Amino acid sequence: MGSTCYLISDLHLTSDRPDTFKAFAKFVSGEAAKLKLYILGDLFEAWLGDDDDSSLANEVRIILKTFTDTGGQLYIMPGNRDFLLGEAFCDTVGATLLTDPTVHIIGSKPTLLMHGDTLCTDDTEYQKFRKISRDPSWKTNVLSKSLEERRDLAKNLRQMSSEANSNKAESIMDVNTSTVDEFMGLYDITQLIHGHTHRPQHHQETFGDRWVLGAWEKEAWILKITDDERLLKAIRI
Repeated sequence: MGSTCYLISDLHLTSDRPDTFKAFAKFVSGEAAKLKLYILGDLFEAWLGDDDDSSLANEVRIILKTFTDTGGQLYIMPGNRDFLLGEAFCDTVGATLLTDPTVHIIGSKPTLLMHGDTLCTDDTEYQKFRKISRDPSWKTNVLSKSLEERRDLAKNLRQMSSEANSNKAESIMDVNTSTVDEFMGLYDITQLIHGHTHRPQHHQETFGDRWVLGAWEKEAWILKITDDERLLKAIRI
């Protein structure tokens, strides 16, 4: 059991979706307890910064701190919704902050871990915004604002994203297979795991296996990996 790990992403936790929060709390304290857990981006629907003092943020801090205090190993990668999540939050909950991309040994195999948004290179509008929003000076400027100002900014960004995505072809918001090959070849790996696209599936790519994690909407998508098992499963929320 020591080599068992779980990978999840795209929970998009928000106070408006209490059932998803309950499912997350149950999973972390139950099936995943005392094991290794990777959260590959978008744990939160929006993250205002590590000084976020909302009740949801504090409840998640308690759940994750309890998980690590009782023997769980936790790794968190920021996503496109919670890209302001940083070292301070991870230190508080006892997690390791992962850069995107990063390589870890998963199931005895070197594995490339990504949120997945950088694989969607056909979505040129989003890639332009991503480049701007990951710039350290842009992030510093945003984090210098009050929490109330950041709440308004997050609300506006979500609305803009929703409107932009409604006008895009579905194929544009999926990964570009050439980009997938490029990353897998660059890192010389045969196993890639990511989220972001909300299209849970196992794909056989040019260089090996690509596992796509699902969003926690009506179901909680979980990838369980041991030395000899890969199981992508959905649990009804």
